[in-house]
Amino acid sequence: MNGIWAIVLAAGESKRMGSPKMLLPWMGKTIIEQVVENVLSSEVSGAVVVLGAASDGVKSVTLRYNVVHCYNEEYKSGMLSSVRCGLKALPDDCTAVVVMPGDQPMTGANELNRVIAARKESGKGIVMPVYEGRRGHPLLIDGSYREEVMTLPEDEGLRALAARHPGDVFEASTEDPSVLRDIDTHDDYLDELNIITRDGRDDPI
Repeated sequence: MNGIWAIVLAAGESKRMGSPKMLLPWMGKTIIEQVVENVLSSEVSGAVVVLGAASDGVKSVTLRYNVVHCYNEEYKSGMLSSVRCGLKALPDDCTAVVVMPGDQPMTGANELNRVIAARKESGKGIVMPVYEGRRGHPLLIDGSYREEVMTLPEDEGLRALAARHPGDVFEASTEDPSVLRDIDTHDDYLDELNIITRDGRDDPI
């Protein structure tokens, strides 16, 4: 395998949703199950699912997958703490990590593979998909940045890494707008379900 792992961020409190969004129905499963299936269908060597709020529910629906679970005791402090939790759970031979938000079930394996391929082709250590000039997720980070991520200021977040190392950033152009979208609110959720229905896919519920 290529030594590239994925960190699936599934620890958030879903404050704007009002209920655990990872467990909402999505095409016969839950949102987090779809994200995990997308990740495992990609070229990553393995995946870590970061738990936090609603950890029992999220873990119960993802136990059947070949993933590693870690629990972020500091999940209320934000996404960076979950990335760090995931980094600590990675194997020593991990060479790079793809950070995948757990609320982007519409972003398929092709986008993970896009940033993985772009890393190899560009030789850059920080790779992200770009749609119409805007940077999205999933974000790939070379393993050499692991220690720096562990010491980034909480108020700067993970994107600060790209700002600190602009010469090591590669923007992988994509025609998939889903890399810019996530599901934060109930309206977001309904919008994504409507897109699936409009595109003629199976009933998402």
